[in-house]
Amino acid sequence: MKTLLQINPVLRVSTSTGRIMQEIGELAMQNGWESYIAYGKGRDGIKPCQSRLIPIGNRLDTLWHGLETRLFDRHGLASVQATRTFVKQIEHIAPDIIHIHNIHGYFLNYQVLFDYLSKCGIPVVWTVHDCWLYTGHCYYYSYAGCNRWQTGCYHCPQKNEFPASLFFDRSAWNYADKQAAFASMPQDKLVIVPVSNWIKEEMRYSFLNGYDFRVIHNGINTDVFRICDTRNVVSRYGTAGKHVLLGVASIWSKEKGLDDFIQMANLLNDDELIVLVGIKPKEKRMLPPNILGIARTENVHELAGLYSLADAFINPTWQDNYPTVNLEAIACGTPVVTYRTGGSVEAVTAETGIVVEQGNYKGLLEAARSIRRCGKEYWQPLCREYALAHFRKEDRYADYFRLYEELTARHNYSYGSSPQ
Repeated sequence: MKTLLQINPVLRVSTSTGRIMQEIGELAMQNGWESYIAYGKGRDGIKPCQSRLIPIGNRLDTLWHGLETRLFDRHGLASVQATRTFVKQIEHIAPDIIHIHNIHGYFLNYQVLFDYLSKCGIPVVWTVHDCWLYTGHCYYYSYAGCNRWQTGCYHCPQKNEFPASLFFDRSAWNYADKQAAFASMPQDKLVIVPVSNWIKEEMRYSFLNGYDFRVIHNGINTDVFRICDTRNVVSRYGTAGKHVLLGVASIWSKEKGLDDFIQMANLLNDDELIVLVGIKPKEKRMLPPNILGIARTENVHELAGLYSLADAFINPTWQDNYPTVNLEAIACGTPVVTYRTGGSVEAVTAETGIVVEQGNYKGLLEAARSIRRCGKEYWQPLCREYALAHFRKEDRYADYFRLYEELTARHNYSYGSSPQ
């Protein structure tokens, strides 16, 4: 029996990486594999999961790692003993594949981990959910307009952004430390999986440009996110008679386009309403009357109802990899209007929405109005058909499983052994 080990700081399915990791593990078990998941115990706690769990560290480790990050800009360089213990567990499990999602998250020491991975001979798959692994500090750099990561970071303009450092700027040393650790992997033992074509092309300019890149887009549950009845959400949120322009984010910020929505609100007609999901109380107080702020939906089915209700889903993000919210909206029959930002454009075609240039919030509104003029009866079948062809999570997880099988077959052949 083959064994899969996945690594991510959080396990909970309310996060996209936690959900993806758990569902990949379930597919592996359905195909006769053993599945293990390693996660940061100090951050996540034990959650329901079908895979076998390997908690890394504890709350004290997490707090100390956070302190080293805040004071000395040493994110990913604490948790030494917790990572050494984890390495011993890997040796005991002897997985056939190690699949890394994120290792930034106050729970792992990447130098200790990659010192082992570079020598153990186990094939590693690393899904790139953001840019942290090849920069000296930040996890996105588009909004800051910074390209220092291409040659070596220094004087980081985002020192105070996640993972925030209050005093020191260690970006030059972090860049060198990451390069030494991650590029120590034999090129035939590491496959990097960007979740967008955009980040794959970005990484061609990074210190990891010599590795094998395989793009696998994220998938969603198209049985949950589907065209559905909207009467309940119309009644709950009082949107009758309004043309709804929807925005959804787990955390709203300038980078996610909150300011752009507020600017756009000044241009709305009386029968138009912006609805934003994920708004915190402090943010809600700054919203004009024609923006309805919702903290969170009651459940994912209500969210699907809001997607289905909207005339257009607007995503004015200034930095993003491959936003799942775009996929969810399209699967619910609602076209997307987005800035030409990173991988946000990769799900948007002539059949699924419109792309406008960054910062043109007037263009976002004009595009949404042009979509409304065509009518939902035009867009819904086109969006739904595209979603079923490209976004089904089962298809995307199957892409991962085919990659696992390819790597284990190659590994067994190179060592002259027969598959387990």
